[in-house]
Amino acid sequence: MKHHFNLHFLTKTILITSVSLLFACAQGIKPNVSQTQDWPSYGQDYSSKRFSSAVQINQQNVKDLVQAWQFKSGVVASFQATPIVQDGVMYLSLPFNHVVALDAKTGKELWRYNHDRRKDWQMCCGPANRGVAVSGGRVFIGTVDARLIALNAKTGAKEWDIDVVDGDISTEGQDSLDKNDPNSARKVTGGTGIGIAMAPVVYKGKVIVGITGVGYGLHIDNPTADAPLGAVIGVAGLFGRPGFLAAYDVNNGKRQWQFDTIPDKGWEGQFTEAAEDGATFNRDVAQEKSDLGKYPNAARFGGGSAWSTPSIDTATDTLYFGTGNPSPQMNDISRPGDNLYTVSLVALDVNTGKLKWHYQQVPHDLWGYDLASPPVLFNFKLNGKTIPAVGQASKTGWFYVHDRATGKLLKKSDAFVPQQNMFKKTTAEGIVVYPGILGGSNWSPVSVDEANQRVFVAGIHAPIKYTLHETAAHDDKPAIRYAASEPTQDPRWGLLSAIDLASGKIVWQTKTAQPLVGGVLATAGGLVFMGEGNGSFNAYNSQTGALLWQAKSEFGVNAPPITYTIDGVQYIAVASGGSSIFGYKQGDAMLVYKLKN
Repeated sequence: MKHHFNLHFLTKTILITSVSLLFACAQGIKPNVSQTQDWPSYGQDYSSKRFSSAVQINQQNVKDLVQAWQFKSGVVASFQATPIVQDGVMYLSLPFNHVVALDAKTGKELWRYNHDRRKDWQMCCGPANRGVAVSGGRVFIGTVDARLIALNAKTGAKEWDIDVVDGDISTEGQDSLDKNDPNSARKVTGGTGIGIAMAPVVYKGKVIVGITGVGYGLHIDNPTADAPLGAVIGVAGLFGRPGFLAAYDVNNGKRQWQFDTIPDKGWEGQFTEAAEDGATFNRDVAQEKSDLGKYPNAARFGGGSAWSTPSIDTATDTLYFGTGNPSPQMNDISRPGDNLYTVSLVALDVNTGKLKWHYQQVPHDLWGYDLASPPVLFNFKLNGKTIPAVGQASKTGWFYVHDRATGKLLKKSDAFVPQQNMFKKTTAEGIVVYPGILGGSNWSPVSVDEANQRVFVAGIHAPIKYTLHETAAHDDKPAIRYAASEPTQDPRWGLLSAIDLASGKIVWQTKTAQPLVGGVLATAGGLVFMGEGNGSFNAYNSQTGALLWQAKSEFGVNAPPITYTIDGVQYIAVASGGSSIFGYKQGDAMLVYKLKN
């Protein structure tokens, strides 16, 4: 019976592989049928397409996926990490910057690094971390307390540990608010404070990482546990500092170059009233120019966090990354001008950190429209020509495509989420805007199927009310002005979209019960994988959007899935630990699936 079973299994495997190969070839995709396929970097490779050529798991057999193993880390908190898999080992960053190495076939823990976080450090944005980089026998992680650490990949022992910033940062406080303001007594869960959220990337002997939280604003706790995001307050004042992206020597952590997201001179820009894509921003440019001389040092507190792992064009040594909102957040009185290079897609020489070009999606941002989703590189087919391009899924709800060499806008997609009151100014009565501060797409990475010229985007519909608060001067208290954004009671949901790159049209959309955050994975097996805050982990038909398979976790599945192959077996892996900002149940699970025997 044993020999009969093996023969049956072998025949089944051959049949599945043959069907998969025929399917992939029909799609114009060169399939990968190797015995081993790693996931070596945050975006899979430097292009960050997050598209796998593996075909063992496909539309025909995905219904047979079962759990291969589960790892419980014991650290229960928002879990956003992309695991890295190299040579049979999975390297996984946990909340609060602990790191584990696991056997990628079984989930057995090989070693653990416990991070000793500075307790007096102001964490801007919670304990979540997006992942590690692994290169040259080292594991690199950026931390919530603004350190860059190198670990030995075999043992987890610390090899070096550096501070990436010097000195203190000025932060907002509730003492800036009037004592009669309800927000002055509510619980604060975050604010301006330097940390590192992104997974580093290693290139040509340099580990590259950027800082976050430099223009964050006060973050007020949710009134209910399942509500996404309490109020975010942009207090007027000199809070924050410029953000930066920097490169460090992989051997000792010595800084090689630094690009500041706020320029030394000229951060006011050209006072842009309308973007190249046609968007208009309702600015009072005359007033801004009149106010320019009143705030000569505004750029010193300019913000511009670097939230997501850069992509790198290895042919031209060009690095691409997105920048965050200006500071003060949502409050523009003290920062007239365009506030360069905030809310921009930025291209740098990866060897020197010198600016090549930038494209500012929203000059003088008032809504928190950071470029949070990582840029992605692909060959773009336009009018019979192939153009090296860089794309980005925006918080404004459009997918942008640029010429990689020049930054020229080649295409802006149709909106992949509903839009209302875009770029309207805050009022005392309040105005409901969507997408708002949570974004049309937040930090979630996209996946690009280059052969079919299609991008898959995880989207958010979550109406946000922006309100202007002003208190006149009284007693010895000066006048107070701030803007606040907070969720409404309107319905909210998620949208998984497939977008045709050439036309910018939506090919299909799948609506989910909750806003989507975490990211997507597409494969040559004709599948798109994505998780939900309710614990569902789903596989969809990449051509139609039909749901083909679903697993359930006890925690929110709000991290980007990956796939890897060891000894001829393809695995699908995703972290499951929810999201505090979105109100999704937090946990500590690493989930891994394969086809049942």
